[in-house]
Amino acid sequence: VAKENADVIVLDDNFTTIINVARWGRAVYINIQKFVQFQLTVNIVALVINFVSACITGSAPLTAVQLLWVNMIMDTLGALALATEPPNDEMMKRPPTGRGESFITKVMWRNIIGQSIYQLVVLGVLMFAGENLLNIEGPDSKTVLNTLIFNSFVFCQVFNEVNSREMEKINIFRGLIGNWVFLGVISATVVFQVVIIEFLGTFASTVPLSWQFWLVSVGLGSISLIIGAILKCIPVKSGEISGSPNGYKPLANGPDDI
Repeated sequence: VAKENADVIVLDDNFTTIINVARWGRAVYINIQKFVQFQLTVNIVALVINFVSACITGSAPLTAVQLLWVNMIMDTLGALALATEPPNDEMMKRPPTGRGESFITKVMWRNIIGQSIYQLVVLGVLMFAGENLLNIEGPDSKTVLNTLIFNSFVFCQVFNEVNSREMEKINIFRGLIGNWVFLGVISATVVFQVVIIEFLGTFASTVPLSWQFWLVSVGLGSISLIIGAILKCIPVKSGEISGSPNGYKPLANGPDDI
């Protein structure tokens, strides 16, 4: 009867198991939040930049194949990288999540909006003034510029993926060396991006870029790390539900409180 009515059953008579269950439960929940934050940023930037460009110039800088490529590496590999983050002791110091608390928190919205604004500004400047700023000339100047925009967009996501390892803390490199899955995913993403730019131009509507433009793409993407650190210095007030912290009602102190 007790087992049928219990929410948690300890099978090994060791209460440490409950701590491990709570730690892994929080890790899974937080990892999903990290991926959602990362994925929403990718989708917002891709949608807005293509929509604005199509309305103003009549063409979109990111082609269907390129968007498919971005979704493949960011959805599949991004989920694999962020979902495999192991739990740590810091998670047990966090207050419990209230039942009525929104899954997408204010901290997540702060990071999503901040990174999206930065990426949209960078890609917008490249799209409308890139040829003049970078002295891109020649009959294929438009293709070179669109390739640069695509490459910069991907590297912004690569560095923002590293940012997403920590939603609130500035130190995003903690435990990175020991996470071989994450390092492997980032390395594979960069290698695949080099291949699609340099060798699959006909398929992806790209042209090989000079080393200077590769540095520009990586440099613009790496600034996302600085933007992430600045955003995390902006305080965000945590919401409380029904006047109770974390959405839980306080325990009754006596018969009058019941």
